[in-house]
Amino acid sequence: MPEYAFIGRSNVGKSSLINMLTGKKDLAKTSSTPGKTQLINHFLINQSWYIVDLPGYGFAKPNVKVVESWKKFTLKYFLSRKNLMCTFVLIDIRLEPQKRDVEFMEFMAENSLPFVMVFTKADKLSTGAAKTNIEKYFKEMRKTWAELPKYFITSSEKKLGKDEILDYIEDVNKLF
Repeated sequence: MPEYAFIGRSNVGKSSLINMLTGKKDLAKTSSTPGKTQLINHFLINQSWYIVDLPGYGFAKPNVKVVESWKKFTLKYFLSRKNLMCTFVLIDIRLEPQKRDVEFMEFMAENSLPFVMVFTKADKLSTGAAKTNIEKYFKEMRKTWAELPKYFITSSEKKLGKDEILDYIEDVNKLF
């Protein structure tokens, strides 16, 4: 079955977004402590496709060896999954472009792995500030990218972006 991976910096809101998309408040465990997700978690949706919750990259509580092992098995996942249709790279809309986010997206592009950008926590900024931060990301990416990836703006609190992401997944599922 098709899989859709969700990844981003620690505490970017991966679990909250997954819960919002599925309408299940406690499906993916949320925490204010970075590094809560430590395994690759598959959630079967409508008996037809999977959401895959991956450990966050960046700051996390566990020790360096544990974080390195997460990195290893996460990279192996990306490079070996034949049914991975798209990766949703989550980015906190409140932040300036983060080096790790840009590097991760470059890894995805270099390995011809399909991905989209998902700007999270849009309810925490004004519309103007959100647009400014997105444009900063695009300005940074245009330095090395000929074409920018598709993107979504979300808020788990306000359910912003839910229909757009689910419609996108539905369209991509037709290609499986």
